[in-house]
Amino acid sequence: MARFYYSARDSAGQKLSGYEEAHSQDELITRLQAKGLIVISVVNESEGGKVKVAGLTAKNKGRHKFRHYGINSDDLVVFSRQLATLLGAGVTILKSLDIISQQVGSHKFYNVIIKLERDMEAGLTFHEALGQHPAIFSELWVNLVESGEASGNLAGILNRLAGYLERRASFKKKIVSSLIYPVILMSAGLGALLFLTIKIIPTFAELFKGFGAELPRFTMMLVAVSSFIRKYILFMLLTAVTISFLFRAYIKTREGRKRFEEFQLHLPVFGEFFRALTVERFSSEMSTLIESGVPLLYSLEITEHSVGNTVMSGIVHQIKEDVREGKPLNYTLGKSGFFEPMVVQMIAVGEEIGELPQMFKRVNTFYQEYTETFLARFTTIFEPMMLVFMGLVIGIMVLGMFMPIFQIATLGTSSR
Repeated sequence: MARFYYSARDSAGQKLSGYEEAHSQDELITRLQAKGLIVISVVNESEGGKVKVAGLTAKNKGRHKFRHYGINSDDLVVFSRQLATLLGAGVTILKSLDIISQQVGSHKFYNVIIKLERDMEAGLTFHEALGQHPAIFSELWVNLVESGEASGNLAGILNRLAGYLERRASFKKKIVSSLIYPVILMSAGLGALLFLTIKIIPTFAELFKGFGAELPRFTMMLVAVSSFIRKYILFMLLTAVTISFLFRAYIKTREGRKRFEEFQLHLPVFGEFFRALTVERFSSEMSTLIESGVPLLYSLEITEHSVGNTVMSGIVHQIKEDVREGKPLNYTLGKSGFFEPMVVQMIAVGEEIGELPQMFKRVNTFYQEYTETFLARFTTIFEPMMLVFMGLVIGIMVLGMFMPIFQIATLGTSSR
């Protein structure tokens, strides 16, 4: 058993080093990675300082176990954070990619990283290699990395990018978690209504039919509705799935997506929420880009293509053209009519005192808090409204089913 000196970093970027005994360098690398460490180097003390980094050898490649196939936001966050840590420690970009490929949890992302290595070995720069995968690495990724390569501060840029991705992922999770309860409540309510309509009402209808009594008009309407749903439920489900498929296909087109987004922005009450989401994304990207040293015009151009909203993309395009003509950014924001006066004033102050990235960050923080508060209030209001609605509908259905029983009981009493 040999003695090795290792150098590694933990998930927080803290550097760790020391001596450990192992049968081989590969064994020690595997042991350190099992502890969640990013291995930078392993030196065999008896071989005069021969260094080995955690590469993807044929031996440990076969042992690599993937946790999932696809690529999610967490994979991208970890990738950018690990890459920034390794580059900051002085590891070359190719060695860094080799180390990360050894530890990546996604099978698909592993293949992408191997392709990045091969493209760079063939002569492409890192940002050019990233550009070969537009479905995974957005234009924001590619341009920030290009800026980092040009300035020689790729590690710092990747750290900012990782911070941006972490904030986006955290914000997205908050929105999804806020909407889970209303969706579950609505699904349970619809399920209860379908059960009453398809199972309970027909059972009562057969019972009343045996009595031979004339049913009240309201009860007959409920029975007719139940009969219609039972008869055509498969057709109705198929129609709903078809409409959903056609709608999704339509909004994937540029024109369809633009009309749908315009519709969202003009919705009563929820229109302001969707507007806030759009401004939040715009301000988040702008603060990250400008803080990373990307010029204002170039930042606007990148944001135009990566903001994820066709309406906002058109607005940013016009803002970019106005800024190109020499007009102040705050003037062009106000001219668009999309941004609230508060945002325009904050950006004006940021331009005057030279703290534009910080002002964009404050705008971003404000709109994040606004959307979170909106969703919290919506959830609080939706629950009692949904319960009252379900109570009324179920109460009406139960009343309709018991009306004939009351009528039969009344007739029986009067006949005596």
